[in-house]
Amino acid sequence: MIQETLKLLTGNSFFEILLIAVVLDTILGVLRAIKEHKFNSCVGIDGAIRKAAMLLSVGLLMLVDIIMHINMLFMIPEQYIKLLGIQKLGVCEFFCLLFVLYEAVSILKNMTLCGLPVPKKLKEHIKEALSDMTDEMPQESKEE
Repeated sequence: MIQETLKLLTGNSFFEILLIAVVLDTILGVLRAIKEHKFNSCVGIDGAIRKAAMLLSVGLLMLVDIIMHINMLFMIPEQYIKLLGIQKLGVCEFFCLLFVLYEAVSILKNMTLCGLPVPKKLKEHIKEALSDMTDEMPQESKEE
């Protein structure tokens, strides 16, 4: 069962995008800490635990998809379904989308704090997607 799950995850575009987002956010977070001269092992450990828990959750949700075959497409606004061009969305993919959105906000925040230009419209689109799909918005940084 674990091998089957790993095989499905490695061929899953949603999971691959999530992995890329996690790695990019981690790299930008380290660069931000270097730039600001603020290395805090507690923050780093908390972030690593959060990211590991996120990836582990996605793996376990893939098992739920294997067993139950739930289609979560009804949870996604129609405009995003057309944009993604998908017919079915499992629980694993649904949470991958949510986690990617949260990571994207963190990536944008780290890019801004590293001094990289971030298009205002892009930031607005990601925040809009988050507000469409969840009741929670990530905390804004005071430095942003």
